[in-house]
Amino acid sequence: MSTYIAHGGKDTVITTKGKRALLQEALLKLGGIPKKILVIPPDITRLHSNAGELTRLLYELWDTANGTTFDILPAIGTHAPMTDAQIADMYGELPKAKYHIHHWRTGLDHFGEVPSEFIREVSGGKLDYSIPVAVNQKLVEGDYELIISVGQVIPHEVIGIANGFKNVLVGAGGVEMINKSHFLGAVDGMERLMGRTDTSVRRVLNYAHTHYLKQLGIVYVMSVMDVDIDGNRVMRGLYIGDDARTFETAAELSRNVNMTFLDEPLEKVVVYLDPREFKSTWLGNKAIYRTRMAMADDGELIIIAPGLREFGEDAEIDRLIRKYGYRDTPATLKAVEENTELQKNLSAAAHLIHGSTEGRFKVVYATEHLTQTEIESVGYEWAPLDEVIAKYNPETLVDGFNDDGFFYISEPGQGLWALRSQFIE
Repeated sequence: MSTYIAHGGKDTVITTKGKRALLQEALLKLGGIPKKILVIPPDITRLHSNAGELTRLLYELWDTANGTTFDILPAIGTHAPMTDAQIADMYGELPKAKYHIHHWRTGLDHFGEVPSEFIREVSGGKLDYSIPVAVNQKLVEGDYELIISVGQVIPHEVIGIANGFKNVLVGAGGVEMINKSHFLGAVDGMERLMGRTDTSVRRVLNYAHTHYLKQLGIVYVMSVMDVDIDGNRVMRGLYIGDDARTFETAAELSRNVNMTFLDEPLEKVVVYLDPREFKSTWLGNKAIYRTRMAMADDGELIIIAPGLREFGEDAEIDRLIRKYGYRDTPATLKAVEENTELQKNLSAAAHLIHGSTEGRFKVVYATEHLTQTEIESVGYEWAPLDEVIAKYNPETLVDGFNDDGFFYISEPGQGLWALRSQFIE
């Protein structure tokens, strides 16, 4: 197992030309550009990951080499399948590429399981179940010369820092892995995981890769993104390899450029959700996940969500969110204990825990499509979108502290905000 490319730093800027050269170098180290390739990039919910451009560059290299098969399987996990417009927005025009839809409940190839004794160990005895390991059957049956996972290394609420093996095992994985890994992260505690590489969920995915997935020879192309002083999104690092160490190297850079540490808790935070990315609270609650470690007790989090139309990306998960709401952890765990439908949908239960403030601070959603009744029914407060935008106009606000003293975040999915005193190493 190897690292083929490890290029990056806090002040590094990798241009398009540089990305192409690094990708080509990695492919040459692997023996040349294959004829038959499967690429597994994130979907539109990771629009700012630069995975779209990296996928296009891989396509151009393949096309120049007269390749025969360039398949794309967006790692949607539980998300809704991408529309044609989203595909064009994310990846551009790739006329010879063929897109496939991942179905997390069907069309899977099953390997084995992460045993219950391992889950007991990593959860500190909080959970006692095994986790079956399955991925989309195309990875096994597609007869590809090379499978490439493309994605961004970034702080994450479920696993600590996203990407690496997660992009395949969850993004193109099966229902049991998605459900049980998410629930493990929620029960273990978000504050114990976020921004860290060695977490209970990461250990589960590393186990699954070592014992089952390694045989597929997947190569992981991982970006680290940042915003420069002029507000431009830039790539600070590109890491390509097939082992856990490559991810860990990328994660160290992400910790340095994607985490904002504060000395005092934030009393008021305003977050904007880009309507191209955020159509559900399943995704939009990143505004809560990524700020909770910085929020003051009794503080206020205002979420401007012009594209919000639903709670869950999946119809069944949407129904469960509407039924049970974002209550505190004890209430959700009790609901899991008493209701079979939540036991069968542990990722939904995990999401309810993630989306709760545990009563510490207030969440106000400003929406147009979801009604006041709908927002309040799941445990949040509501405000009219036009009134909130009139007061907090995203076009005039600056990231960080604004003149009125509130803290603004334009892209909650691109970082983690935490108090230094609460980030326990």
